Amino acid sequence: MKKVYRRLERWRSQRTGRARIPPPIWTAAGELAREHGVSRVAEVLGLEFNHLKRMSQAAETGASKRRTKAPAFVELIAPETAGGRPCVIEIEGERGKLRMELNGTAAELAHISRALWEMLA
Repeated sequence: MKKVYRRLERWRSQRTGRARIPPPIWTAAGELAREHGVSRVAEVLGLEFNHLKRMSQAAETGASKRRTKAPAFVELIAPETAGGRPCVIEIEGERGKLRMELNGTAAELAHISRALWEMLA
């Protein structure tokens, strides 16, 4: 904090008129505010609280943008599905009876049922 304080005091002693504080000093003050709190830094450096708060939030957003990097690879693992309830399919026709007992998901059983229906139709 001393380093930023000295930079700010040096700028204040050299400025002419009502010049604005340079952005690098505001950025440094914003980073300090994130670390030590806006109120404390504003009081020590003699800065306006609301402006410093905005600068600390801007510094936080900029820092998170720099740190955030899109992952090169993301692995998605599907949950294991337990076998569905047993299903019994009975078909009776001129040539006899067929009984099948199946375990599987609803989608798998529907697929098998459609295939059998198309074969018999």
